[in-house]
Amino acid sequence: MFLPILLGFLVGVALCLTFGTVFFALIQNSVDNGFRSGMKIVLGVITGDTLFVLAALLGTAFIPKVQGFENIMAAVGVLFLVAMGLVNILKGTPRLAYPKTSFGNFVYYFTTGFFLNALNPVNFVSWVAIVAYIRSHLHYNDAQQYGFMIAALVGVFATESALAYYANRLKRLFTPRVVLIFNRTTGVVFLIGAANIAYSRLLEPLSKAMNW
Repeated sequence: MFLPILLGFLVGVALCLTFGTVFFALIQNSVDNGFRSGMKIVLGVITGDTLFVLAALLGTAFIPKVQGFENIMAAVGVLFLVAMGLVNILKGTPRLAYPKTSFGNFVYYFTTGFFLNALNPVNFVSWVAIVAYIRSHLHYNDAQQYGFMIAALVGVFATESALAYYANRLKRLFTPRVVLIFNRTTGVVFLIGAANIAYSRLLEPLSKAMNW
């Protein structure tokens, strides 16, 4: 049982170091608004990942069958990422009006992390692929599968918490010019993520369906 747990933890760590939209959003918010804001984003991300893992392990039968649901989610994800990308690029250092109440503040950051993670269909596909691999290739039994996936979630949480902590600790290195470059880089990453989802989940299937 030790090996599945160890491998699961390492997989969780690796998933956090792919320099995607969640990575850059977490670093940016931790630098701009402190460790606590970063942790609220982490909680949103881990909540989305937990739902994906449960769906991958238990199957998707309990998810309502809505025609075109995946395409709708992909389209919403594209719009969400494009909006965030343009805000970062055009404003450089965003001056967002964050909620002043503690509850509103928590909801803002939590939902940012959750939607950045959940609205990217690639994340769900990744978890499903991992479950399929440990079942068909590693031949893990149920206990090993759950141990592996729980450890993976712990790895995600631990790594993203560390990123939020050390990003804020290095805040003094982020001069106005560095912040401007970083925020614009983050914006470009968001737009690339949006383009990737639009092509792989919307345009490519449509092209195949119409034999373009």
